Amino acid sequence: MQQPAKDLLDPVNANESDGSAASAAGKARTATGILPLQELDFLARTSREIVGLEPIQDNQLQPASLDLRLGATAYRVRASFLPGAGATVQERLEDLTMHTMDITHGGVLERGCVYIVPLLESLALRYRMTAVGNPKSSTGRLDVFTRLITDNGTQFDRVPEQYRGPLYAEVSPRTFSILVRKGSRLNQLRIRRGSPPVSDPQMRALQREHGLVGALTEDDIVNGVPVTVDVSGENTNGLIGYRAKSHTGLIDVDRVRHYDVADFWDPVHAPRRGGLVLDPEDFYILASRQPVKVPDTHAAEMVAYDTLVGEFRVHYAGFFDPGFGFGDRSATGSRAVLEVRSFEVPFVIEDNQTVGRLMYERLTERPAKLYGSAANSYQGQGIALSKHFRQ
Repeated sequence: MQQPAKDLLDPVNANESDGSAASAAGKARTATGILPLQELDFLARTSREIVGLEPIQDNQLQPASLDLRLGATAYRVRASFLPGAGATVQERLEDLTMHTMDITHGGVLERGCVYIVPLLESLALRYRMTAVGNPKSSTGRLDVFTRLITDNGTQFDRVPEQYRGPLYAEVSPRTFSILVRKGSRLNQLRIRRGSPPVSDPQMRALQREHGLVGALTEDDIVNGVPVTVDVSGENTNGLIGYRAKSHTGLIDVDRVRHYDVADFWDPVHAPRRGGLVLDPEDFYILASRQPVKVPDTHAAEMVAYDTLVGEFRVHYAGFFDPGFGFGDRSATGSRAVLEVRSFEVPFVIEDNQTVGRLMYERLTERPAKLYGSAANSYQGQGIALSKHFRQ
């Protein structure tokens, strides 16, 4: 795949014929923002700011992110860690590694354990370039806690400006033990040029233009676009989600539509009265009450945890690519699937309760393809488990 010229972007632009200001603005390139796939491709194949120990594959390039691949070795460590300023990940591994495992042809990462896996990708970022990591949607829906680590890192999932060095994934399966191998993809990377503004007034304008989340009013958008949860089951015959079983078999992360839902999940139905009680020992898949849209000029990320709305974490995998919820011209959006875990104590989650907020950030230009073009995407989803389970 070569860096696309303007005519490769024209099919995307042609889908927007409403003459809106946002659509017109989306045709122009901006100096700052999230890089779309054609710029990521340029970084990988031309400028070499993204470097692969093995060639970058076309299908790693998503509309506004790059899938990262596990390397051949997994280190079982005593505890999660950040290397801190002045230390490399390998230096810390010398102190914390319990054993080393070759996963070239497959290896089991056990539930409740913490592993560090060097990735096949490394970075050589230039001036004004930073990056952020996040688990892939399918990873979050398996309750596999995955974070990006860099040398000298003082934060998870954040890559500082002009970083040059290797990338590592911290992987901790929380509910299911998983089978992985070299090349398996558990997390993804977004690259940002400059410091694009993210503000409530901008998101209110997008809400007016596109109806980002259901029937929100502009006044509802404060510190991001609120997302609420559905525990009523009004449109799903009472089904509101799934709760993971406690003792199950192994899940191969590279198998698609392979496993029987009933072997790993119990259905959760709407409570007869009141809200749903979250047990702190359990992991839930729920869905947003309102549909969500991400226009092709922006990408979105959900704030994972906010103590102001309750002692629980929502959405381990928080990236929403441009085009999410826009399956066709009449699309009304797609419901956001929520990975939910309560902390410490049981917690009652009420229908239509705010459980997270979406932050929308512009792209430097429209992507050459939009979310939903892949057969295994979650476009138009309802209460959807990960791609590993038969529908």
